[in-house]
Amino acid sequence: MIAALFLFAGVNHFTQPALFLKAMPPWLPWHLPLVHISGVFEILGAIGMLVTKSRPYAAYGLVLLLIAVFPANLHMALNPNTFPTIPVALLYCRLPLQLLLIAWVYRTGKAN
Repeated sequence: MIAALFLFAGVNHFTQPALFLKAMPPWLPWHLPLVHISGVFEILGAIGMLVTKSRPYAAYGLVLLLIAVFPANLHMALNPNTFPTIPVALLYCRLPLQLLLIAWVYRTGKAN
């Protein structure tokens, strides 16, 4: 299940980059390359989670990726006018949900 989630998200970085570009904090350089790089790592992490031997490494990589993209989630919450179709409450709920997602990835990576 977690592999499907990251595979779907990773592919969306390429098929719908506009949403991810809007989420990028302005202080980060190279927005489109970073969107693509994070998409590649989500896809690789998803594949890695499917292989028992690589699952722990993939989990650590995805945890690091989730930490790295947290500023984008924070930027979204602090700039809700940029995302008028997403309820403000949902933008803020995503912040603690990111921690739960990190815990889920970590726990799944430990389960061998």
